[in-house]
Amino acid sequence: MVACGDNQRVYFVELPRPVLRSVAWAQRRWWRLRRPTTFGVKAFLRLPDGRFLVVRHAYGDTARWGLPGGGYRPGRESPAEAAAREVREELGLAIDPVGFEVLDRALTTAEGKRDTVTILTAQAPSHEIRLAAELAEARWIAGVDELDAAPVSRRLKMALALTGRR
Repeated sequence: MVACGDNQRVYFVELPRPVLRSVAWAQRRWWRLRRPTTFGVKAFLRLPDGRFLVVRHAYGDTARWGLPGGGYRPGRESPAEAAAREVREELGLAIDPVGFEVLDRALTTAEGKRDTVTILTAQAPSHEIRLAAELAEARWIAGVDELDAAPVSRRLKMALALTGRR
């Protein structure tokens, strides 16, 4: 995000998928060496009819279904603001940060870093989405059984358990 004067302008940079894959590979190697502290958000989006959104990323583990989200800097934005930004960037959905509710906060040392991931939930304003290049696929589903035997992320499993879904 680039701030210009009193007005904030947001610019999105779409990187090709091969570049995203290479950056993700290099980032994981760097984390193992440096062991940084990072902060991230995952957004569990729901529709009034009970369906929820799952995504597959175009980099990293491309077979695993999970939740949209990404990193943020606590001094610059709250988890709700980060979730709203990530949902806008990845899916083209505009959700006010006050519409997000925290489900859980998890600490992990996976991938060689100290990571705090906040899982938030919100009702989506529409089922219509626009995928960014970092996402390979997105689906609105009523249950993970609709994904057949595809692997599911632990953050998605956690969100389902916290909301009483399967």
